[in-house]
Amino acid sequence: MNKHKQTSVPKLLAMAPLLAMALLLGSQASAAVTLLDKIAIVVDDDVIMVSEIEQRMQTIKAQRTRLPDDEALRAQIIERLIVESLQLQIAERSGVRVSDEDLNQALSAIAAQNRMTLEEFQAAVEQDGIAWPAMRNQVRREMSITRVQQGVMRRRINISEQEVEHFLASDLGEAITADEYRLGHILLALPDKVDLDEVRALKKKAEEILQQLEEGADFSTLAVEFSSDQNALEGGDMGWRKPAQLPTVFAGLVEDMQTGDVKGPIRSSRGFHLIKLQGRRGARAQGQIAQTQVRHVLVSPNEIRTASEAAELAESLREEITEEGRDFADIAKLYSDDPGSALSGGDLGWNSAGNFVPKFEEMMEKTAEGEVSPVFRTDHGFHFLEVTGRRTEDFSEQFKKNQAAHYLRNQKMDEELDSWLREIRSKAFVEVKI
Repeated sequence: MNKHKQTSVPKLLAMAPLLAMALLLGSQASAAVTLLDKIAIVVDDDVIMVSEIEQRMQTIKAQRTRLPDDEALRAQIIERLIVESLQLQIAERSGVRVSDEDLNQALSAIAAQNRMTLEEFQAAVEQDGIAWPAMRNQVRREMSITRVQQGVMRRRINISEQEVEHFLASDLGEAITADEYRLGHILLALPDKVDLDEVRALKKKAEEILQQLEEGADFSTLAVEFSSDQNALEGGDMGWRKPAQLPTVFAGLVEDMQTGDVKGPIRSSRGFHLIKLQGRRGARAQGQIAQTQVRHVLVSPNEIRTASEAAELAESLREEITEEGRDFADIAKLYSDDPGSALSGGDLGWNSAGNFVPKFEEMMEKTAEGEVSPVFRTDHGFHFLEVTGRRTEDFSEQFKKNQAAHYLRNQKMDEELDSWLREIRSKAFVEVKI
């Protein structure tokens, strides 16, 4: 689906079965309807209904124009549904669950990718003849299958340190893990035939624009006004690019620029350029990252404890530590309502900015190392915390290794996933009843 409401749903979602929905056919001679649904295939402990196959066929036909004949299409759909069923049964046995919150976030993300609100996306889906509950069910199925596949692939695909090192040392590895830069660009173009005075005048104009930028003028506004480049109407935005994708005249400059820096005038055969580094992402962008080691106690209101009672308990527990000398870890183990950290004495480990809710981070930042903070409230309840350490870590090399491992894992994913799917299919009990 593109950005227009009238178009079809995304390919990922195009094959949406309506689980066990009966096909009701009307008769011209009678007002009665006949229920035709029945079991089509038994797959281990699951069944696939005739209606699922027919609905999947209808959905695909509605989305695509070039298709094989019905017999070949039905055979492909049956095989697809069998493999989906096997994976969903594994998800059920493994306790994989997709919450309504996760499902709503996924649907909102799909809508956003298609430049729609969730309500607009729902209307477009229904306009394509697919019931919204069926769409939700299909996305939930796909999310369950994806989680099963990810879990299995994590166990089956192992990337060694040696593989990572060899990849990083290769030309491909260097290109894949290179930082990306987002540049703003203003071009003052030279005409085909130009004399020295015109060159001097154009350079002076470029210097005047640079002066305006250094005094705080908006880069995108000046790009629209003065730039002759093809992205002028986008404010000169060149998008995210790796150094190899940048014009050679820029590539050697960006690595030493900081976000917000402006360079120019830069002379080329096209004219004079001004560039601004709008952003950088990748290993070098990680750089030196400040981290804080913190532990906390959380007291949450519940069915038998009001908010005021929770606040009073949190104050009392804090006083036991600060006034009576009780051990912080012991208090956390006995009283904290955070199950993730209580057993480890409230320890949350080393964390960078952005890992916690804003109120928690604000208190963490203004609490001195070794001190216990005042009691404060977040959406989770009432906390107090202790900062047990601060450090600055260079994550650039680890970031590159993670990038390399991710790339290598994806390279192996398709082959390994296909192998696993063939394995579970070959071991399954399948009985076709139609």
